[in-house]
Amino acid sequence: MPAVTVDNILTLPRVTEPLPEAATRPVRSITTAPQGFEGEGFPVRRAFAGVDLAALDPFIHMDQMGEVEYAPGEPKGTPWHPHRGFETVTYMIDGVFDHQDSHGGGGSITDGDTQWMTAGSGLLHIEKPPEQLVMSGGLFHGLQLWVNLPSTMKMSPPRYQDIRGGDVALLSSPDGGALLRVIAGELDGHEGPGITHTPISIVHATVAPGAQVRLPWNPGYNALVYALAGKGSIGADRQPLRMGQLAVLGGGDVIEVRADDNQESRSPSLDLYIMGGRPIREPVAAYGPFVMNTRAELMQAFEDFQAGRLGTIPSEPQPGHDVL
Repeated sequence: MPAVTVDNILTLPRVTEPLPEAATRPVRSITTAPQGFEGEGFPVRRAFAGVDLAALDPFIHMDQMGEVEYAPGEPKGTPWHPHRGFETVTYMIDGVFDHQDSHGGGGSITDGDTQWMTAGSGLLHIEKPPEQLVMSGGLFHGLQLWVNLPSTMKMSPPRYQDIRGGDVALLSSPDGGALLRVIAGELDGHEGPGITHTPISIVHATVAPGAQVRLPWNPGYNALVYALAGKGSIGADRQPLRMGQLAVLGGGDVIEVRADDNQESRSPSLDLYIMGGRPIREPVAAYGPFVMNTRAELMQAFEDFQAGRLGTIPSEPQPGHDVL
C-alpha cells in the first residue's frame, strides 16, 4: 500500500497532542462492509452498507475497490454513466485508473492521486483501467467516496480536480508513530489540497504496529473511520477494528486509534481512511447515480438524462486524424 510516504517521518510537521481533558469520541457502531461487484465486474466492499444516512451525513456512499491482483486481460472499469447532485472522490492506492467526463474533465490517477469530480447539475463519465494495465494485469486498490451537496449547490456547474499524491499535506503524529496524509479540508490547522463545496476533512493515516494516535477533530463535524488494511482498535474502550470495517463515532474533540502490536505480513501497518464533515441535515432522495432532495427532482434528473441534457459521450479520435 504505497500511496505517498516519506523516508523519515520525523522530518514532517507534527500534529498537536490534544489536551488530556479533550473528549475522546465514543464508538457508536462498527459494521463490516459486504463484498460485491461494480461496473463491468470489479470487486468492491460497500463501506457504508447498513449505516443510517443521518450518521453518515454529509457522505452518501463509499466503495473500497479491490484490493485485487488482476491477471492479464482481467482489469475492469465502469461504462459511461450519469451523475447529478453530489461529488465523487476517487483515491487510488495501487494501480492506475483513467477518468473522462462529458464536461471536459479527465486524467489518470495512481499511487496516492485523487480525482475529485463535482457532478453538480449533471454530466456523464467513465472510469476504466488504461489499456496497458488491462494487457499486463497487476495490483488494483482504491476508494470512491460520494459527498452530498446542499440543495443550494446541487445544480452548480460541474467541476474536476486532479490532485496529485505529492500535493497532499503530510504530517506526523506527535511521537512519529503515524503518517497522516491530509487529502481535503484541514487537520490541526494543516490544509489539504482538495477544494470542497461541503465543509469536510479527509485523512489517510498509516499507523505503525503498537502505536496510538489521538487526532484533534473538528467538534462540529461527524467522524467516520474505515480500516483499509491491518488491525487495531478505536475509542477510549479500544473496540477492535479490522480491514473492511467502518467505525461511526459520536461527538467529541478527539479520534483515538491504536494499531495492534502484531500485524499480518501483507498488511504491516494499520491503514485508515478518516472522514468527517459538517452535516447538511436536508432530505435525501437518492437512486442509482442521482442524489437529490425530493422524488420530483429525481424524476427530473432521469428525464434530463434520457433527453440528453446531462451531456454527450465525447467521440473517440479516429486514427490518422488530428484532434482540434
